[in-house]
Amino acid sequence: MTVRAPRRILTAAASALLAAAGLTACADGTGGASGPGRVDVVAAFYPLQFLAERIGGDTVAVSNLTKPGAEPHDLELNPRQVGQVVDADVVVYLSGFQPAVDEAVEQNGGDRAFDVAGVTPLRDAAAGGHDHDHEGEAGHAEEGGGKDPHVWLDPIRLATIGDRLAERLGKADPDHAADYTARAGALRTELTKLDTEYADGLRTCQRREIVTSHTAFGYLTERYQLEQIGISGLTPESEPSPKRLAEVAEEAREHQAGTIFFETLVSPKVAETIAREVGAKTAVLDPLEGPPADGDYLSAMRTNLQTLRTALDCS
Repeated sequence: MTVRAPRRILTAAASALLAAAGLTACADGTGGASGPGRVDVVAAFYPLQFLAERIGGDTVAVSNLTKPGAEPHDLELNPRQVGQVVDADVVVYLSGFQPAVDEAVEQNGGDRAFDVAGVTPLRDAAAGGHDHDHEGEAGHAEEGGGKDPHVWLDPIRLATIGDRLAERLGKADPDHAADYTARAGALRTELTKLDTEYADGLRTCQRREIVTSHTAFGYLTERYQLEQIGISGLTPESEPSPKRLAEVAEEAREHQAGTIFFETLVSPKVAETIAREVGAKTAVLDPLEGPPADGDYLSAMRTNLQTLRTALDCS
């Protein structure tokens, strides 16, 4: 593994705070400090942490900038986290999704950055089906210049990202390059199996429309020929207008939606409002922006599949 030269911190004030705090990378439960001979990887949020841990194995130490239970769209970095970006061998992030991470990488980590957005083309925010861009109604702008960042909800796209990440880790740590490639291949096999389960499980459903609290599922619905009716846009904290709520309720009735989906990291109130209006149930559909309460990405995606099968009356 190559030896790194010292790198500057964002500001002198941040440097002083880092020295005074004396905090380790694992202080908030988001990862451990790198040991001797291990590659120090910083992941911006959970799905990227999952990839880095599965592909890196025992030869990497992975830290996650987004704490469990936090909404990654809203991430602000403290000086210690800036220090993690500064000191990392590889920074895995998705440009346009978390502006604070973009800024830290631009100022301190560009030569060590692995940008997921550069691996596979991102969908337009309002592309396909019933996906809508309603952020303007609430005065919010879509992140990523109108691109949908939720690429990890397509297992095959995620496998491709994993292949490229293995190459990037191999450049940082040539002695273990073959190991990274092998682990990425094994993960691709698992993700391909997951993709097959989704394709088979959603092939024969009585309905193909899902009503979601925010439009995080465009990649998933595109891949498995579903349609997404989003109550709000890509940013989950935005408040839909009364007009939009009425439109969604009308579409839900039209498609006889029996379930309105909400997610783990945001309030279910809007979904519950629509559900009451149309006489439907609510259920959790996890966009996996944070770690699941139990299991990992693969098990959470399988839970999502069973939830969808129930809601869409799949045989």
